Amino acid sequence: MTTTTPTSTTRTRPAGQTTRRLFNAVALPLLLLTIWWFASAGSTSLNFPPLSAIFDAFAKMWIGPGFVANIVPTVARIVGGFLVAVVLGVALGVVLGLNARIRQAVEPLLEFFRALPPPVLVPIFIIFLGLGDDMRIVVIAVGAIWPILLNTVEGVKGYDRVLSDTCASFGVRGWRRMTELILPSALPQIVAGMRTALSIAIIMAIISEMFGGTNGVGQAIIYAQRRFDTPEMWSGVLVLGLIGSGLALLFRIFERRVLSWYEGLKGLEKR
Repeated sequence: MTTTTPTSTTRTRPAGQTTRRLFNAVALPLLLLTIWWFASAGSTSLNFPPLSAIFDAFAKMWIGPGFVANIVPTVARIVGGFLVAVVLGVALGVVLGLNARIRQAVEPLLEFFRALPPPVLVPIFIIFLGLGDDMRIVVIAVGAIWPILLNTVEGVKGYDRVLSDTCASFGVRGWRRMTELILPSALPQIVAGMRTALSIAIIMAIISEMFGGTNGVGQAIIYAQRRFDTPEMWSGVLVLGLIGSGLALLFRIFERRVLSWYEGLKGLEKR
C-alpha cells in the first residue's frame, strides 16, 4: 500500500492565494494615490489642493484626539443602526415570508415606505427625536432595513418544501424547524441583504451627522466645507473610504464564517 504526501506546491497554495489577493486589494489604491500625488503636486487650486496638504490635514484631524472624538462615534452609530436593522429586518421578514395573508395585507404599506428616500425623513426624525444619537441610529436603521427585510422574505418563501415535509415526518416542528430548516435556507439571501444594508448604513450615518451634529465624520466634513478648509474636507472623504473598506473587510470575514457550509455545498455542486 502506497501513501502520497502533499507536495510543497499544494501546501503553499493558500499562502500564494492570500498574497495575490492582498496585492490585488492594495495595488490599485496605491497606484491611484501615486497618480493623485504627482498630478496635484504644486496645485494652488482651493478646490483641489495637493495630496501632501490633504495628508497633513489627515494627520492633524484624524490621528489622536480626532480619532476618539469623530471616528469612534461614527463607527458606533453605524454598527448600532445596522444591528437594529438586522434584528428588525430578519424578524419581520420571517413573519411576512411565512404568512402569505399578512404579507399581502401589508405589502402596499411596505412599498409606500420603501419608496421614500431615507434622507428625506431626517428632518422629521429631528423634530421627534432631537439631534442626539437616538435620532441617528433610527435614521440608519430605517434606511438599512429594506434590503434585509426584502431578502429575508424571499429567502423564507423559497425554503425546500420536500425538506419541510421530511422534518414534519420526523417530528421537527416549531422553533427547531425554524432554526434548522427555514433560517439556514434563507441565510444566503439574508447575508446578501446585510451586505447591501451595510453600505446604506454608512451613507445614512454621514447624512444624519451633517444635520446639526456635534461630532462624527459627517459633521467634521461639513464644518470643514463651511470654513473653506478644503484639505481637511478631503481628508474626511479619505477617512470615509477607510471606514467603509474596514467594515466591508470585517463583514467579508463574518460572511465566510457564517456561510462556510454554503460555499462548500456550491463547491460540491460544481464537481
